[in-house]
Amino acid sequence: MRTRPLKVALLGCGVVGSEVTRIMTTQGADLAARIGAPVELAGIAVRRPNRVRAGVPAELLTTDATALVKRGDIDVVIEVIGGIEPVRTLITTAFEHGASVVSANKALLAADGATLHAAAAAHKVDLYYEAAVAGAIPLIRPLRESLAGDKINRVMGIVNGTTNFILDKMDSSGAGYSEALDEATALGYAEADPTADVEGFDAAAKAAILAGIAFHTRVTMDDVYREGLTEVTAADIASAKRMGCTVKLLAICERTTDGRSVTARVHPAMIPLSHPLASVREAYNAVFVEAEAAGQLMFYGPGAGGAPTASAVLGDLVAACRNKLAGTTGAGESAYTQLPVSPMGDVVTRYHISLDVADKPGVLAQVATVFAEHDVSIDTVRQQGKDGEASLVVVTHRAPDAALSATVGALRKLDTVRGVASIMRVEGE
Repeated sequence: MRTRPLKVALLGCGVVGSEVTRIMTTQGADLAARIGAPVELAGIAVRRPNRVRAGVPAELLTTDATALVKRGDIDVVIEVIGGIEPVRTLITTAFEHGASVVSANKALLAADGATLHAAAAAHKVDLYYEAAVAGAIPLIRPLRESLAGDKINRVMGIVNGTTNFILDKMDSSGAGYSEALDEATALGYAEADPTADVEGFDAAAKAAILAGIAFHTRVTMDDVYREGLTEVTAADIASAKRMGCTVKLLAICERTTDGRSVTARVHPAMIPLSHPLASVREAYNAVFVEAEAAGQLMFYGPGAGGAPTASAVLGDLVAACRNKLAGTTGAGESAYTQLPVSPMGDVVTRYHISLDVADKPGVLAQVATVFAEHDVSIDTVRQQGKDGEASLVVVTHRAPDAALSATVGALRKLDTVRGVASIMRVEGE
């Protein structure tokens, strides 16, 4: 074993950074044995150096992150700050000074991953980011390396623990969205400002990363269609149950039927209870991968939290350090297909539509005519009426999303339709 240690700089020392520090400190001998050389934490960049951090050596703390990544003797930089700037500049500066980078920054990678990959390749260093998607679940490396010889056609998963917790509580207890969100906040699953989670921004960033790797093409967060779960109601959950389904916020990335483009989307959807993703409870994540040769694969586990995320970070650290010792680099960006990303309107899916209508003869015929005019076939219809009011639930066969959207727009214009109570896609069949 080499005696000179590999030096590591840590950017950020919050929940994840503190756990990374703890593991590096307490399991240093094991890490050294796995890598083939000792690893030394050489500095930790923080914003508030006077904050008490149990188990974190105070002498390693600095507020000058730029100086830390410019030192020249740093072999690997671990970035767990988050956000776009100044992190992008810090990462590219680290590359310029010969350091590989391990990041958990899904937002930056989804926005500008191509630039970062190009910079890493230009300076012959590594960029690893297993922790950016699905926490401790090994997902990025299997997609990028283990399945590199296969053709992946679809990646569908639950990649945000907060939203899965909320929907699970709504399903299991009958709670409304606000009540379930309050419980998620009280338990620490939801941030004080939960917008990134509940509006789907977090999942969309992860979907962009997964699509880019799975389909060997460049996908940014702007390419991902996004809907949050704030409009999901207890009535939607109950209606899903009547169909033998449950509601999940899904990230879905897939090749189009002709293979000439890909799609990436995040939205709530009903999925059958028989689908493996339907059984994912609480704040857990799971990703379902469909490949031509390997068939169907599922990756499941804790998708967030200090220790799970630190596990993924340390796995990348070991890989980056091994490459440093060998004088090589791991797999970089693969975007040779250069496939375009099709708009949501081209996606072929099913709809569950709940309408408030007048309870009188001829309404169902009018509604059915609208569907027929837009070439959308109806699978099932359920109607309940009382005191001149009626609820009409229509589930369609598969059709282009644009046709389904146009159908809903035409339904809103009918005098007999008093309101479109809810619209939800049906997936996983």
